[in-house]
Amino acid sequence: MWIEPEEVLLAGALWVSERANPFFILQRRRGHGRGGGLSGLLVGTLDVVLDSSARVAPYRILLQTADSQIYWNIACGSSRKEITEHWDFLESNLLQTISIFDNDEDVITFVKGKISGIIAEENRLKRSEEQEENSGKFLEAELKMRKLFGMPEEEKLVNYYSCSYWKGRVPRQGWLYLSINHLCFYSFLLGKEVTLVVPWTEVTQLEKNATLVFPESVRVSTRNAEHFFSMFLNVNDTFKLMEQLANIAMRQLLDNEAFAADRSLPKACKTLKNVSALKRDFDARAKNERYRSMFRLTQDERLDGHTDCTLWTPFAKMHVVGQLFISNNYICFSSREEDLCQLIIPLREVTIVEKADSSSVLPCPVSISTKNKMNFLFANLKDRDFLVQRISDFLQRTPDGSWSDTNPLSLIGSSGSTSVDSVHKGRHYHGGLPTAQQGLLRLYQQDGPEDLGPKAMKERMKEEAWNIHFSEFGRGVCMYRTSRTRELVLNGIPERLRGELWLLFSGAQNEMASHPGYYGDLVEQAMGLCSLATEEIERDLHRSMPEHRAFQNETGIAALRRVLTAYAHRNPNIGYCQAMNIVTSVLLLYGTEEEAFWLLVALCERMLPDYYNTRVVGALVDQGVFEELTRAFLPPLYDHMQALGVITTISLSWFLTLFLSVMPFDSAVLLVDCFFYEGIKLIFQVALAVLHDNMDALLVCSDEGEAMTILGRYLDNVVNKQTVAPPTPHLHALLTSGDDPPPEIDVFDLIKASYEKFGSLRSDVIEQMRFKQRLKVIQSLEDTAKRSVVRAMMTELAFSIEELEELYCLFKSKHMTSCYWGSSSSAAQRHDPSLPYLEQYRIDLVQFAQLFSALSPWVCGSHTPTLSARLFRLLDQNQDGLVNFKEFSTGLSGMYHGDLTEKLKLLFKLHLPPALCAEEAESALEATHFFTEDKLQGEEPKDGGEDVEEKKEVKDYRYYLRMWAKEKEPKRETIKDLPRMNQEQFIELCKTLYNMFSEEPSEQQLYHAIATVASLLLRIGEVGKKFGNGAKKVEAPPPAPPGEEGPGEGTSTDAQVCQALADAQLEPPAPLTSDEETKDDTSVSSFSVVSSGSLQCEDIADDTVLVSGEERRGSTLDADWSITFEQVLASLLTEPALVEYFERKMDIQAKMAACKVQRAVERQISSASDHELSQHSS
Repeated sequence: MWIEPEEVLLAGALWVSERANPFFILQRRRGHGRGGGLSGLLVGTLDVVLDSSARVAPYRILLQTADSQIYWNIACGSSRKEITEHWDFLESNLLQTISIFDNDEDVITFVKGKISGIIAEENRLKRSEEQEENSGKFLEAELKMRKLFGMPEEEKLVNYYSCSYWKGRVPRQGWLYLSINHLCFYSFLLGKEVTLVVPWTEVTQLEKNATLVFPESVRVSTRNAEHFFSMFLNVNDTFKLMEQLANIAMRQLLDNEAFAADRSLPKACKTLKNVSALKRDFDARAKNERYRSMFRLTQDERLDGHTDCTLWTPFAKMHVVGQLFISNNYICFSSREEDLCQLIIPLREVTIVEKADSSSVLPCPVSISTKNKMNFLFANLKDRDFLVQRISDFLQRTPDGSWSDTNPLSLIGSSGSTSVDSVHKGRHYHGGLPTAQQGLLRLYQQDGPEDLGPKAMKERMKEEAWNIHFSEFGRGVCMYRTSRTRELVLNGIPERLRGELWLLFSGAQNEMASHPGYYGDLVEQAMGLCSLATEEIERDLHRSMPEHRAFQNETGIAALRRVLTAYAHRNPNIGYCQAMNIVTSVLLLYGTEEEAFWLLVALCERMLPDYYNTRVVGALVDQGVFEELTRAFLPPLYDHMQALGVITTISLSWFLTLFLSVMPFDSAVLLVDCFFYEGIKLIFQVALAVLHDNMDALLVCSDEGEAMTILGRYLDNVVNKQTVAPPTPHLHALLTSGDDPPPEIDVFDLIKASYEKFGSLRSDVIEQMRFKQRLKVIQSLEDTAKRSVVRAMMTELAFSIEELEELYCLFKSKHMTSCYWGSSSSAAQRHDPSLPYLEQYRIDLVQFAQLFSALSPWVCGSHTPTLSARLFRLLDQNQDGLVNFKEFSTGLSGMYHGDLTEKLKLLFKLHLPPALCAEEAESALEATHFFTEDKLQGEEPKDGGEDVEEKKEVKDYRYYLRMWAKEKEPKRETIKDLPRMNQEQFIELCKTLYNMFSEEPSEQQLYHAIATVASLLLRIGEVGKKFGNGAKKVEAPPPAPPGEEGPGEGTSTDAQVCQALADAQLEPPAPLTSDEETKDDTSVSSFSVVSSGSLQCEDIADDTVLVSGEERRGSTLDADWSITFEQVLASLLTEPALVEYFERKMDIQAKMAACKVQRAVERQISSASDHELSQHSS
């Protein structure tokens, strides 16, 4: 590549000149390529250890002048081919021009200007912004990574770091390359090379630790090995990037959320050295995730920037120090001191943004006013003008939010006119429905008498406390959220305000406000559609809180059906999962249908990520986190519970339903209050508090059942003594109460105890633990999938367990490679985790051909791609262009472990449709149609006769049951079922056989045997034509024109085939026998018909009849000629060499080992071998 000219003082140091002219010198780096001696080894080692590894390319071109000792570096290259192209350009375009200059300074000025112009033109033509942003040094490192590890251009380098890789007890200093899909390491020290490639999808654990042996190290664990890296300049930065990349890989395994560059991510204002555009995007992505998590915003929200500032808090009469965040739809503030103050201002609510007067007390203030008459004053802003401009830009893009003040659905619902009813007639959801206007709880309590008891008075006091809070801190999305807000939540949210505050704290209110009418449209699209999700929903509807009277009638059931069906339609990746019905039914009690829907969206997609997918991965991850927290906070109990296996059993139901299924409803709903405010941290705290309260009883348990009973009875007796509503019976409590129920536990005391004992839990720590467990859980699920596949295939295939596991890993690896290196997104769409394990991974023809050539025992040289394409078509039974693991392994098993008949049957079928496509043999489909049609014609009278007979007798139900059972039985294919093979297909079979034995020790004997068998089958086909096809009237081919020459004198292909068949038919069998006895092993039968393109010249005898593939396409072959599989089998059994070849047991282990070596995890070579760059450049 051309580079901006830079001075070089010592042109000869560490470099060897290879070409030179009066103005330019082409140099090669010492230690690159063959030889180099000790100096080459030293330079190679320096290049790896020092920073020059990524900067110095192995070739360069210098500009020189006769009178100057200063050289200018103008080009560099990673291969000889690249640098030679630059050299040829200079000689042909510049050398003659600069030779006429008189002054050396003019030469230097001219060349430097010319090179700068070339670079500017190249940059202008580059279409990728990423390439423009990346520094030259980083691009060199990316190029070197691809050369070192054989990566294609689709593999993008994110960043690279200097570090040590511990191989045994010896640290190897080198470079760690972190790309989108791989972790790679390279070291070259005094002739010893270490190369490591670890796909992120194989990482099972990532840990950052510091020990005496490995100081400040990062441990990367896979299923088979552990790798330690240390001596990083910034270990935290490296580890964070590793976490992000591993997370992306886990998402790919989980639901195909493959990496795609985010076009809307903020771009850096200046290019940073040694940092790629991808690295900056990853940093921005991490900031976005933290921002969205902190303020419970939607997934499409993008952080534009943040700055330090102060916020005037009128309730405390003070300025609070914190950070201001600006994104495309929100202005948010978070105090530096936790829980002091948090603020979310949607731009749709903003009316005025203005710069207030600055003073020494209030420097650089900005005032923001909203529609509900609230005013917010920010000060101490560093770049106030720019900030105000950015907010104004976002405000201009914000659609008019006048509708947000009033809910259009409430307007519709309040109108009782017949015109509105007629408008909504026929719609599943409309504003006239009772559940579209209020929650089910209020709907069923509005007719009851007013309660004036002490509990009701306490409830009203709570409402009054919240009203005072609203007057001081504001109401709605722009409310100041402080420690006072948390106190009110922990004391219990009043039932009248529960739906409103759940919407506020979960962020669902913002999403609902920005999607008016979305839920109604979704219901109309979803209702009436039939799917697996809707069937499961119908099955679970009446199991959702059946003890509550709101769900003992069609109003509640219909609302629940609409919400669950709408969400399953919105998010088919989740669809419907058990436990969603319980959570949704509680949401419907306190909110309208639309509010319940958006609360469910917030739960499934933000607050409980991956909880409700097909494999409940999120719940399993949090189950692992809970185990880790138990070990940290309650170590004695953890050891005992692990021995009993209780933690994994109990925690899944606790987390999936937020305690709603294991605790009385009135108590559990208070935990839901706290959960919407605090997040998952609250659930962990309460779960730990439950274990702590029962520690003494659990420590003396002897089995899992006893421990489960203790915990179940404890949770059944957690009561809410302040509830106003009539008690809802808890079915589980009624069943397990026993004669001596345990004492009641006040839910408020339980929540208070959880904060006192485990309130130190932090959300960021939980997220870190979640990442660690996610790696473990997803890899465990992958292992389970592998074991399930192997178990299912063991009985059907002859491969051993180890061989099947290895085959599955190779197959999956090929699929994953196609996902992230494929030219289109279709590869990534093939992995569907909802499918059965055997069908989750599928490969197309290109990947199948690669695996076939690497693993197949039938090596056919240049004919291998053709054979693999035929096998692919044969295995692809549903003709979708994809083959799953079961189909793939079945094909391989036939080749490796089938007996002689099975192997020959497979080979025979590879030369019949659908394996043999029309392009390969034009007459194949015609012949198949001919034989099939003939067979059907012959069977018609028989079928008709049977029908007449069947009509005479009446069949009872047992007959139909037998017929149905017969249809369900798997049909085993016999050799009688195979269709006949025509002449064109037979020639293709011969071609395959001739290509199959090129690497065999007994190659000549096998060729001789094939020639004999082919000759015999030709005669059999001719005889069969006389007897089998004599009655058929088939149009004969036109006779050859008179005067044609003999077969050896340049006759047409048609005449050659006819002559060969005639010779084969007329030759008596006796001479053949004597001839076979007398000729040696190297001879070839005079009756063999082979393709001229399938044999090398030295393998073809003089008396072989050649049939050219190109000429054969246009020739007319004998349509009556055909043979059966029995005839092929019988003929082949006469040749011991062929019988021995097809009966030989093949070992797939060596092939799989060789396939793994192609992408070796680690290798070490001596200094005598070529360096890796020279290998790739040659």
